[in-house]
Amino acid sequence: MTERKPPGVDFESWVDKQIRDADARGEFERLEGAGRPLPPEVESTYDELWWVKRKMAREGMSVLPPALALRKEAEDALEAALAAPSERIVRKILADVNAKISDMMFKPPPGPPLGKKPYDVEDVVRRWRERRAASDGQGGTGERGGSDT
Repeated sequence: MTERKPPGVDFESWVDKQIRDADARGEFERLEGAGRPLPPEVESTYDELWWVKRKMAREGMSVLPPALALRKEAEDALEAALAAPSERIVRKILADVNAKISDMMFKPPPGPPLGKKPYDVEDVVRRWRERRAASDGQGGTGERGGSDT
């Protein structure tokens, strides 16, 4: 950390001196991105939180409220259940997401409402069997000719 600006010294000349001194000490060498152009901004309007958004994107963080994140997770879970290789896995995926949905229904977080209710496991298993039968072309009920429960 640098020292404070002395009284009576012009702010601009003091800042310029700080930069010159840091450059002389080599503090600007080997900086990440040195010599490369700045990435182009997608938006034409200035966003003062651009750096926060870029860091969150780089680290794979989400900015969705909990209810919206769970809604997306529930939709993904339904697709995963319908594409699962066995009935046991279908039931496991649905049990996990239903538990999260039930928790959020009884202890809602701040933000928009969830707008989801737990999935009817038997209905999804029936749909899974129909999909599997259609893709197998056999009309069977799954692995080993029976259910995996």
